[in-house]
Amino acid sequence: MRGAIATTVAASAALLIAGCGGEEHSDLKQELAQATKDFRGRVDPLPQVKPYEPVPYTAEGQIDPFRPERIEVAQAGRSSASASKIAEHEKRLKEPLEAFPLESIQMLGSITQEKEVFALVKAGPNLYRVRKGNYMGQNFGVITAIDEAQISLKELVQDSGGEWVERSSSLQLVEAKR
Repeated sequence: MRGAIATTVAASAALLIAGCGGEEHSDLKQELAQATKDFRGRVDPLPQVKPYEPVPYTAEGQIDPFRPERIEVAQAGRSSASASKIAEHEKRLKEPLEAFPLESIQMLGSITQEKEVFALVKAGPNLYRVRKGNYMGQNFGVITAIDEAQISLKELVQDSGGEWVERSSSLQLVEAKR
């Protein structure tokens, strides 16, 4: 009995669903068929492939700039001048301020004592008194001048070719916070 009722309910549900599906959009389908009846798929032809033409290598008789011997000779010529600049810095004892990057050192003020100008700088938790000729920063920076507003330095840095060149930089006075 239960099976018969279930079958009857399922059949009636199927009939209801089939009845709702009628020809609701038949006019749209007919119009679309009419508008697209002349359309045909069209694919453009493939482009013509040009034949490969090799280009002859004409630099056989010239000197190869990438030959390892040539590169080593060029580097040897540069390194002798660079080595002499670095050798003088390696001979001397390092000063305490050379352990700090220049960006982390702050100039707090300047003092003149017996016609010699000193600067007061802070590096880490400590204060230091420096003068012209002292070294500071990690780029072999030597102090060239001190005034009320800044400390001028001459640093030794490597350029993009590995050459050691001198660069001027300065450390500005830090304004006190009130």
